[in-house]
Amino acid sequence: MNQTTHLPERTRGRPVDTDQQDLSIKILDTAEELFADNGYAATSIRRIADVSGVNPALVHYYFGSKKSLLQSVLEQALEPMVLAIAKMKDGPEASPEVIASLLVSMAAKHPNIPRLLIREVFLPGGEMQQFFMDNMAPRLGGALPALLSREKSAGRLHNDSDPAVSTMLILAVSMFPFIARTLAEPVLGIRYDKEGIKFLKQQITQLLKRGMTQ
Repeated sequence: MNQTTHLPERTRGRPVDTDQQDLSIKILDTAEELFADNGYAATSIRRIADVSGVNPALVHYYFGSKKSLLQSVLEQALEPMVLAIAKMKDGPEASPEVIASLLVSMAAKHPNIPRLLIREVFLPGGEMQQFFMDNMAPRLGGALPALLSREKSAGRLHNDSDPAVSTMLILAVSMFPFIARTLAEPVLGIRYDKEGIKFLKQQITQLLKRGMTQ
């Protein structure tokens, strides 16, 4: 018996495309969590559909293959950061603390992305390693050394700072709190609510200002 794909019943007065966009985001958010928790290979489209409350055929309709869905998960979280970094190139300043704040904000909105990047990008054999290297890395971390070089030339970064190493350190101090959340929250008492994220940003800003900026 053939399955029929049905979109959820629309709320009266809402445009169809808005409903579809909401459903698409729900699928992406579910996939982000499941891919991060279980890994790409162990996560099926059917499982993502079940948790999202939709038919598997609808997931395929929106995103095609499972690999395309994983790409869309990364793009949803990281493209806004790509655009923000691109704007910094035309702006007057791109301080380490501003870059770190941008990274922390992304991780706070998409708390599973740092773990997903570890699983599927940074570790050997990661499913998204080549895609990330070709499409996202040059516009994300790959774009930061040039911005920090400009900061150094302008006298806002310590003379002995290396832009490439500084980039790696900013990424580490911004992302690791979210990678380590499983232990950091119960063992260290780190808070990840709105006030906790605000405090985390303040602490990272202080650290970077003392260690990197003039």
